Amino acid sequence: MRARLAMTKNPPDVTRQFYYEDVPGYMTEVYDWAYVDPRNARLLDRNLVVRILLFFNDQRMMRAYLEQIEPGMKVWQVAHVYGDLVSRVAAKVGSAGRFDLTDVTPVQIEHANHKLASFPQAQVIRSDAAMHRGDCRYDLICSFFLLHEVPDSEKRAIVDNMLDQVPEEGTAFFVDYHGPAAWQPIGWLLRWVNRWLEPFAEALWKHDIREYAARADDFVWTKRTIFGGVYQLVTVKRKK
Repeated sequence: MRARLAMTKNPPDVTRQFYYEDVPGYMTEVYDWAYVDPRNARLLDRNLVVRILLFFNDQRMMRAYLEQIEPGMKVWQVAHVYGDLVSRVAAKVGSAGRFDLTDVTPVQIEHANHKLASFPQAQVIRSDAAMHRGDCRYDLICSFFLLHEVPDSEKRAIVDNMLDQVPEEGTAFFVDYHGPAAWQPIGWLLRWVNRWLEPFAEALWKHDIREYAARADDFVWTKRTIFGGVYQLVTVKRKK
């Protein structure tokens, strides 16, 4: 049964304790403004915000993810995403499928529960992407713009945990930032943003995602980049 988090008429100190309890330190220290503080989450969780932050490439990358899904699949998305993506994934797997969505922060669980309330095939679980163990064999495991937000040690743990749970015919799919081409002017803007707001992001400019996998050679990695190298879409399958 889906566990729902609800806040009603709680004093400010109790409210803060609820939303910050057991949240990793890097989240509260670096990303409180974006993913932990419930007031900011209410403002940011909009399709228009996602579209602007991704320089109007959001639909292109979401379609690439959705095209990986067939009705009846079992899908795990390792973190909540602002906007309507999670409801679109749940709709795509259909009533015969299953969609597990995990996140480590209470406010993101709250938002996800609200969006997925009408999809019985969806389950929202508060869990760290580096430690979650599904109780089924997932056909598809997706990280949609999570890796750039976590320290390198967490990148390694998340990638390994995802790949450990990819069955022989299954797929892991990563959508995230990438090192922009030298001619891409957005790169200069992103450098400034990273210095102030995204200190873990530029690691993906310098390292392929496969470099974070302990057993990378056990898999076939296919990467394509878009928007002048700003974004990458990486498909990973087990070698036969």
